[in-house]
Amino acid sequence: MSAKEEFITIYKQNIKREGADKLLEFLEKSDFFTAPSSTRFHGSYEGGLVQHSLNVYHCLKDYLSRPRTKELYGMDYSEETIAIVALLHDVCKVNFYTVEMRNKKSDATGQWEKVPYYAINDTLPYGHGEKSVYILSGYFYGENRLTREEAFAIRYHMGFSYGGTEERNSIGRALEMYPLALALNVADMEASYYMEGSEK
Repeated sequence: MSAKEEFITIYKQNIKREGADKLLEFLEKSDFFTAPSSTRFHGSYEGGLVQHSLNVYHCLKDYLSRPRTKELYGMDYSEETIAIVALLHDVCKVNFYTVEMRNKKSDATGQWEKVPYYAINDTLPYGHGEKSVYILSGYFYGENRLTREEAFAIRYHMGFSYGGTEERNSIGRALEMYPLALALNVADMEASYYMEGSEK
């Protein structure tokens, strides 16, 4: 099963709220299933974004399966909530990357040659997590809107690795108030640093 097929299977099995079909149509028409997840680090290859989304989903499922997360921390979420925050936390990266060319010296020949690389072309500069919440709110609205915990989890999934020093208090408070945000941050970091790594 390809990453796209796995994503769509998990998506359709778990995300049932109104607007889900239209959102999936949007993802299929966009570059979501072919885009990288970054320009240089984790998932910097074609299809990296969908693979990263799946990795975060599996890491989050595993994290939330621990008895202490439910019994001690009260982290008990529906399958739909887990799928939404994990599979869609980086929807802000849709139509975000472009392929450009640059000169690079060939290791084999020592000659300069043109090689493709990913660059950022942000046509909707609305931040990162907040941009994902904004995009999703166009599909899940009214009674079907993101819950507050889902919205905060997606908004703060980068934890302390995103934002300036003036935002540290807000980030810490959000992670304290909304445990799903902390859980998603842990899953995102595990997927990014341990499952996917960097170009080095």
